[in-house]
Amino acid sequence: MLILNKTARVFSKPSKRKIYEYLRSINFHPGKVFLHKLVLGIETSCDDTAAAVVDESGNVLGEAIHSQTEVHLKTGGIIPPVAQQLHRENIQRIVQEALSVSKVSPSELTAIATTIKPGLALSLGVGLSFSLQLVDKFKKPFIPIHHMEAHALTIRLTNKVEFPFLVLLISGGHCLLALVRGVSDFLLLGKSLDIAPGDMLDKVARRLSLIKHPECSNMSGGKAIEHLAKQGNRLHFDFTPPMQRAKNCDFSFTGLQHVIDKTIMQKEKEEGVEKGQILSSAADIAAAVQHTTACHIAKRTHRAILFCKQRDLLSQSNAVLVVSGGVASNLYIRKALEIVTNATQCTLLCPPPRLCTDNGIMIAWNGIERLRAGLGILYDTEGIRYEPKCPLGVDITEEVGKAAIKVPRLKMKI
Repeated sequence: MLILNKTARVFSKPSKRKIYEYLRSINFHPGKVFLHKLVLGIETSCDDTAAAVVDESGNVLGEAIHSQTEVHLKTGGIIPPVAQQLHRENIQRIVQEALSVSKVSPSELTAIATTIKPGLALSLGVGLSFSLQLVDKFKKPFIPIHHMEAHALTIRLTNKVEFPFLVLLISGGHCLLALVRGVSDFLLLGKSLDIAPGDMLDKVARRLSLIKHPECSNMSGGKAIEHLAKQGNRLHFDFTPPMQRAKNCDFSFTGLQHVIDKTIMQKEKEEGVEKGQILSSAADIAAAVQHTTACHIAKRTHRAILFCKQRDLLSQSNAVLVVSGGVASNLYIRKALEIVTNATQCTLLCPPPRLCTDNGIMIAWNGIERLRAGLGILYDTEGIRYEPKCPLGVDITEEVGKAAIKVPRLKMKI
């Protein structure tokens, strides 16, 4: 904690005078008159500073993003005060860039949408504070955005998807299954009971010291695992998927991580390798970890599909499963989910990889969706607060567990 506090004091917070100077500096030459809705979306929930302008037809008029990945790779994880300061240093530039590229002036915006929940408190605070100053200066409506709702609805920007549909959100900070019945109408079917899959993959990558691997030095932990797994043989290690006996749609990754840690420690002893050096069996471990993770996610998703069809919550013949979040870009996990959707006569849809990770486009689009539906549009922002922890929708996980649906065994030949 001492380290974090020291780190936080190294940086200085931008003064209000500097921020107002920036706001006064946003000058645009009069352009064409926009007769349709335009939303500026701002995202700072974790370690990406992002902004975008999207219109009601789904056209992305301008976007900008600053990733903190390289900084956090060096520290072995996200240090919240460092993430906060990097957001502070970049948010003005990123928002200005998105507006400039879009050729839209703040006065032409219909509304400003910003992630206020869930996420890292220090990071959320930067985005909310900056947004409220824009809202106050340009007298625009404010649309507070739930980060997971934005991920879930992104597919409606890229594909023609009608409600209801099932969504699986898997990332470094989240893991959940929900039925999407409307713009802000969600039934939560399952969630991680501990950590998210992306977090576990990052921790395994750090334990394997993959940052020292010449092919993985600039990759995030999850990307490094996926890359190295292609060179490995998953059959050399046998990890059991978690929660085999629990007939619900919840997830768990902490126990699996502990088993993997013990395996790595054992292999280090066998190979005479010190902690911090790369094992000769690293690729095989990566392959086995990825396969076990994919099987766990696939089985819980399979049960969610069966539950929804059993209760007539999804169409029997043309149901849609949407998979989004950073881990959704893992092609191996996608293939496992394809096996499930093929077996259940569902369509699997994923946003493009750049829209699976955090971005400003999904926040702006969520704003458009809420404008259309007339939901959560604030003309008075007094008392608005960020919420680091915030569930999505109505939790029916207990009902799912009571249904105790048995999932048929599928051959995961990937």
